[in-house]
Amino acid sequence: MKRKGFTLIELMIVVAIIAILASIAIPQYKKFQLKAKTSEAKSNIGAIRSAEETYAAENDAYMQAGWAPKNVPGAAPDPWGGDTSGFNKIGFRPAGNVYYRYGVAQGSSWTNPSDGSQVTATASTDIIIMAEGDLDEDDDHGAFYATDEDPKVTDSNPGEF
Repeated sequence: MKRKGFTLIELMIVVAIIAILASIAIPQYKKFQLKAKTSEAKSNIGAIRSAEETYAAENDAYMQAGWAPKNVPGAAPDPWGGDTSGFNKIGFRPAGNVYYRYGVAQGSSWTNPSDGSQVTATASTDIIIMAEGDLDEDDDHGAFYATDEDPKVTDSNPGEF
């Protein structure tokens, strides 16, 4: 008499294959999720740049803005806060909580929070708009910046995600 069905060995092999595939797929999926969250920084830098250009057209000067939120957000988004006075003056306020903190500095260079190196733009740059976050909480911060001269958002720590 022949039995129909799978043996215990066959089922164990299938479970082992699924476990191996999951161990490969899950880290890649998490990395993909973190990379998707970087779009917040790029989008908000663009919005801040636009608000700064509007403010400068009306007031003949750009507005500096300190870091908001004050601390670098981690894996969970932080509420908007910190030094928001400059952002309030240009009319920028993000919707909801943020995964990055933002700042606007005058001048053509700033210190990259990721590695302490100097980021230098062109001599005609008036402001640098910055974003800094630590989505995976590994103390290797992701940072992005753009200037009033160049709308392209640059990743100052490209290996992070």
